[in-house]
Amino acid sequence: MKHAVSPSSVSSARESVVPYDFRRPVTLSREHARTLQAAFVVWARQASTLFSSALRETSQVELETVEQVAYADYVDQLGETSHLVVFTAEPFSGLAALQLPLRASMLCVDRLLGGSGAVDQPERPLTDLEASVVADLHQRLIGQLGYAFASVADVSARPARTEYYPQNARFAHATDAMVVARFRLQHRDEQLALSLCFPFAGLLPGLNGAAAQVSETERRTRAAASVRLAETFEEVPVDVVVRFRHTDADPVELSGLQVGDVVRLAHAAQAPLDVATEDVVLAHATPGSHGRRLAALVVASPTQEN
Repeated sequence: MKHAVSPSSVSSARESVVPYDFRRPVTLSREHARTLQAAFVVWARQASTLFSSALRETSQVELETVEQVAYADYVDQLGETSHLVVFTAEPFSGLAALQLPLRASMLCVDRLLGGSGAVDQPERPLTDLEASVVADLHQRLIGQLGYAFASVADVSARPARTEYYPQNARFAHATDAMVVARFRLQHRDEQLALSLCFPFAGLLPGLNGAAAQVSETERRTRAAASVRLAETFEEVPVDVVVRFRHTDADPVELSGLQVGDVVRLAHAAQAPLDVATEDVVLAHATPGSHGRRLAALVVASPTQEN
């Protein structure tokens, strides 16, 4: 038995297929970038409080950029050694990472153990004892992602492992698209760089869901703004002219014109006039009058007549 396929079903199927270029993965849209930026700004404020508590001094964490890069490029930018806390962030799929400079981790260890936070700190992997001292700080830092991403999803972040050599971390494939938020930690007169790295594919469903959730109040606000915009445009004065189509003329001929001379126009006798504004033809019309005033009747364009 043969089943007939309607043209409409074939058309809808074709419209639902979106070609994918593997050389140019999907990038962050403006809406997604704004959502992520707002979430990371909230996280930065919470991180400022946590670092100030750990370092026993006022510290400030500020968001610098949110960008999409390949995983291999992100790892190459970290250098040979760094402090990576790899974690899960359900319901986002895949693994994410919090990157801290080793100097920042050592400063936290020093201060949490009662030290003075000396300027000179060793830049080496933490010992098991040192790692246990700052483990609670790391847990609280990634735990703040739940508060920061509250408008996107109910995020539950848990540390999975710690890495000190980024090239060996391998929590994603080299070509995977990652969303990287870069921050600046201001401590005393020193600025230290840290970052958060998420798989783009893992964030995308949550970002799409957040973009689709537009409140009724926001809908009403947008509708009212649209009405106000339309009303304002109705009151904007626009100069409109009704004219013949242009005619090419010899400058010598024009310079010799005298009263009574006749100039042949390129405008056909039966052709409608152009209704234009700012040299843009909007419609066509025939000349006439309305009472004692000259007027023009808008007619179909020559192409529509044909």
